[in-house]
Amino acid sequence: MGRAQFEHPPSPSSGLVITMLEIRDLVAAPARKVAPVLQGVSLQVGRGEKVAILGPSGAGKTTLFRAISGFVPVLSGSITVDGVSVQGLRGARLRDLRRRIALISQRHDLVDRLRVHQNVMAGALGRWSTLHALRFLLHPKPDELDEAARALDRVGIPQKLKSRTSDLSGGEHQRVAIARALVQHPLLLLADEPVASLDPELSGQILSLLTSLAQENGFALLCSLHQPHLAHQYFDRIIKFEAGKIQQDGPPSKAEVRA
Repeated sequence: MGRAQFEHPPSPSSGLVITMLEIRDLVAAPARKVAPVLQGVSLQVGRGEKVAILGPSGAGKTTLFRAISGFVPVLSGSITVDGVSVQGLRGARLRDLRRRIALISQRHDLVDRLRVHQNVMAGALGRWSTLHALRFLLHPKPDELDEAARALDRVGIPQKLKSRTSDLSGGEHQRVAIARALVQHPLLLLADEPVASLDPELSGQILSLLTSLAQENGFALLCSLHQPHLAHQYFDRIIKFEAGKIQQDGPPSKAEVRA
């Protein structure tokens, strides 16, 4: 199981259908939980597929994302990302997997005291040495700034390259987090309540951006939401979670809309 397994898959034009994520009969719980949070979860997500996960707080959505990333132990069942089994990975192999799974949270997880380009290029830390990262903080190379600028251009805020992150608006923070995810060149992007703190107009803009980028770049997108109407508007497929189990999985046309 080497690095070659995490190379970019074929482009959508190849006509190949590639499963990026496969979960079978997953039972999982954070280390401090006595009872499993996820109970028998099974699903498949293909390359370029855009999936919304709906469910109340405590339903298990965040635990699912953390289990996929290898942060929550799998008690039984299996998780594979691009054919690589998550459970049992350690050290460099686990870091290699996480390098290709981008995570965007409602808190954005940006460092406000850094410049925007520094936060964006944090997406490259998985492939940089510690010395490389320190050198970048002090003296970024032109090609590194160019990569950050291209990512920011794709999310619509190229003018913010050298801005202080603390000066950004909420919507701009989220766009920087998305740009950072693009720099990771992910196979799979997990967006955990990415619009929870945004107003309706900005929420639509961010979800439109995320789903468009998934289509263009071919990464699989899983996005947890509390707003069913947004799931119906922007996603190909809706999964409803309740008490750690999947209650419904299908296209928006077959899912109920409830506020």
